[in-house]
Amino acid sequence: MQLSDFSYDLPDELIARYPLATRSASRLLYLNAQGHTQDCTIKQLPELLQAGDLLVLNDTRVIKARLHGRRASGGAVEVLVERITGIDTALAHIKASNSPKAGTTLYLANDQLEAQVAGRQNNLYELRFNQPVLAALEQFGALPIPPYFNRAADETDDERYQTVFHNPDKAASVAAPTASLHFDDELLAALEQSGINKAFVTLHVGAGTFQPVRTDNIVEHVMHSEWGEVPQATVELIAKTKANGGKIIAVGTTATRALESAAKANHGELKAWSGETDIFIYPGYSFKVIDRLLTNFHLPESTLLMLVSALAGRDPVLKAYEHAIRQQYRFFSYGDAMLIDKKI
Repeated sequence: MQLSDFSYDLPDELIARYPLATRSASRLLYLNAQGHTQDCTIKQLPELLQAGDLLVLNDTRVIKARLHGRRASGGAVEVLVERITGIDTALAHIKASNSPKAGTTLYLANDQLEAQVAGRQNNLYELRFNQPVLAALEQFGALPIPPYFNRAADETDDERYQTVFHNPDKAASVAAPTASLHFDDELLAALEQSGINKAFVTLHVGAGTFQPVRTDNIVEHVMHSEWGEVPQATVELIAKTKANGGKIIAVGTTATRALESAAKANHGELKAWSGETDIFIYPGYSFKVIDRLLTNFHLPESTLLMLVSALAGRDPVLKAYEHAIRQQYRFFSYGDAMLIDKKI
């Protein structure tokens, strides 16, 4: 299967670079198991689900992972923390005119923060900060909004690039689980009143989610690794839902990857799990846990588009994307949503 099989043309004006005024004002394109589409709104989600169904949401929190600064020589640097590894240590991507060597000190946030390059792990730099990392990022960092926004993060993003149900103790993602950005208190209440339950998993999203696939044969692509967790309480809710005939709806590709990783780690049986995952889901994959997926529209030739195509079929998904473009849906992180049934 070739990378070009997942290409499509998107007009630039359909990229949603700012959020709507209200989270739950987004449109929703429903792609059913027969490959037919229906134009809806996200507020109709309670009507499209059944009482007893279970929504599985990712409760991670996005950190202010982007820092700007300089080297002693005066050269500009940009740091994007990928993963906090200790109280004062982290792995990070660094943009600079040339690669900083071990021992180099970076002066960040107008010299209010320092980080020393301790070494390399593949394409990431090991950094040691002169302050606790998480607190320093909260004080000096900026939210790492997607590169295709072509703008700097602002105060609106501080609120809207977080989910309303994020767990403050799980601050570790460098990108939002964007399907969950459509949920506000009003929509959550409507779902609860309709008898639709919810459960949580955690997947700390890495910057690799924005990395392009660079192999023509997609099977040769190597996924980035992320940390995830599926707690026992969620496993039990999923088992109860399935036993009662309900459907499991993953909210976002990150929740999907967490659930399917937990099943993969236990030979196809869903059990409580935590650890690293580099699961790559593309057409031909047999889903073990989820029945439906709520997700945003994804970039051409991305691993996320491949995951969606694995669930519903490449042709139905690309035809649905063509429909969405004709109907002027808003695309990507701040864009509209899709509800997708698993192909029969």
